[in-house]
Amino acid sequence: AKAVEHCGYKVAESSCCSTVEEAVEAGKQIGYPVLVRAAFALGGLGSGFASDEQELKALVNQAFVNSPQVIVDKSLKGWKELEYEVVRDASNNCITVCNMENFDPMGIHTGDSIVIAPSQTLTNEEYFRLRECALKVVRHLGVVGECNIQYSVDPHSQEFRIIEVNARLSRSSALASKATGYPLAYVAAKLALGSDLVSLRNSVTRVTTACFEPSLDYVVAK
Repeated sequence: AKAVEHCGYKVAESSCCSTVEEAVEAGKQIGYPVLVRAAFALGGLGSGFASDEQELKALVNQAFVNSPQVIVDKSLKGWKELEYEVVRDASNNCITVCNMENFDPMGIHTGDSIVIAPSQTLTNEEYFRLRECALKVVRHLGVVGECNIQYSVDPHSQEFRIIEVNARLSRSSALASKATGYPLAYVAAKLALGSDLVSLRNSVTRVTTACFEPSLDYVVAK
């Protein structure tokens, strides 16, 4: 969270609480609706959304049965969920390979949703604002190799939050590779061994360098 704030961006407002009183105060500070999560508990025991203080207290009391601590987060339910695949080398060359959008909004698990590449509901301005954010954050973190950054975007404003940054290949990376013809796993391995994006060739196209951002004129769905 500190690294994200240093870059001038935000993660979802959050507070760890050990008492009902602390949770109520956190709800007031963050603003309703909020998401209540039981810490150190598998399966989301005692977790849920609260739209007011009464619902918050009920959830928190239930969560404390299974955990000594609860986490109160700003609710992003209903916001768009998007992801950018990014690669960076040790020379600080950095590109976005592909962006993807979940068909379902936040609140539906990514694994249970349809994923569309490239995104279909972002304006050009929104697309490039999120792209700029991805490059800035990944460069600040110093990631060498492949990385994906996930966003939650308010459909009714220009507000967005960074959900997570994963410095590794994921299920989405496989989709991005197939959708764009950009071999993310191969490039990531080469970068880890000291190669740079400018000298590497795209092993699929055999024409472009690995520092070339793919451009899709078609849509891929998973």
